[in-house]
Amino acid sequence: MSKYCLIYNFAQQYRAPIFRLIDRTFDCDWFFGRNTTDIKGMDVSVLKSVTIVENRVVIKRPIYRQTGVAVKALSAEYDAVFMLGDLFNLSVWNILIRNKLFKHKKIYLWSHGWYGDEGFAKRILKKIFFGLADKVFLYGNYAKKVAIGQGFDESKLVVIHNSLDYEQQVKLREKLSSSDIYTAHFKNSNPVLLFIGRLTSVKRLDQLVDAVEILKERGEIYNVVFIGDGEQRLNLERQVSEKGLDDQFWFYGKCYDDTENAELIYNADLCVAPGNVGLTAMHTMVFGCPVLTHDDFTQQMPEFEAIQAGKTGAFFKRGDVLSLANSIEWWFDAHKDKREQVRMDCYKEIAESWTPGFQIGILKKNMK
Repeated sequence: MSKYCLIYNFAQQYRAPIFRLIDRTFDCDWFFGRNTTDIKGMDVSVLKSVTIVENRVVIKRPIYRQTGVAVKALSAEYDAVFMLGDLFNLSVWNILIRNKLFKHKKIYLWSHGWYGDEGFAKRILKKIFFGLADKVFLYGNYAKKVAIGQGFDESKLVVIHNSLDYEQQVKLREKLSSSDIYTAHFKNSNPVLLFIGRLTSVKRLDQLVDAVEILKERGEIYNVVFIGDGEQRLNLERQVSEKGLDDQFWFYGKCYDDTENAELIYNADLCVAPGNVGLTAMHTMVFGCPVLTHDDFTQQMPEFEAIQAGKTGAFFKRGDVLSLANSIEWWFDAHKDKREQVRMDCYKEIAESWTPGFQIGILKKNMK
């Protein structure tokens, strides 16, 4: 069996399930950068062999290097190297180039890869960078399509998607049933729109407030719940109040209780993410809530691919509040009496393509 050296920027908590599964499946040693972000890190003691290294900024962010990883990765101890394909990590460049010239180990990268908005220089840089690897594992088919369109070797590209703690989420889901959590709060049975995540400017939740106002002027009343907190909360509360929509919005605040979040998501009708959607799509769909987000895929996170338009969610024209309002209206008109079918479609999409089990199958097939 091959011995693998795995190098990552840091050990994110949301990646713990797939990291644990990789650790059980492969003979590997982990090298994680020290977590200096506000993103929750995982308990790395659950992995067999972990070394924490320093992420050293070079010149200025986002360019950095990881201390000591190049020497370890290229040592005779390892047959292959599996790394986060971060274009701005000079240590990854170092390993790729030195391996190509002198070592000839198998090198695998895991990356977002291509977004579709790369300029000429960045396209060339990415073609060189990813071309030095034996395989590039990508989060989505869109990135693969863009890469092929830019002249990259298709045989090196493998779509692996993303995942959360699917097994735990399913256990929570099995205990769920419809509740009166929203009818009790809003004192009505109007459809519930939900957003869960940090309330930041990039999420463009102000557009959702504007869209709800447009719909109200049409005589269509929707309840909206924001689960989370962030720098935009006060601005959003002010916007809601100025528009006279206070009775339609519930600023639920931060919630770190998985059971509580599961109930809130399960009982909502549509998750609306006017900015990029990211992991929110997976988090809501696993509990049966479809997702509406914008259609500019060059500005999206790869998880938008879990949305099958008209089935597990929908898209609106990016930045167009009227399009957002129309899309919300269309969704509810087109899916009357289909709530349970939509729920089942969401379950199926996540189960088939967005789990640690799916990902480990891809890795086992391609890391040889």
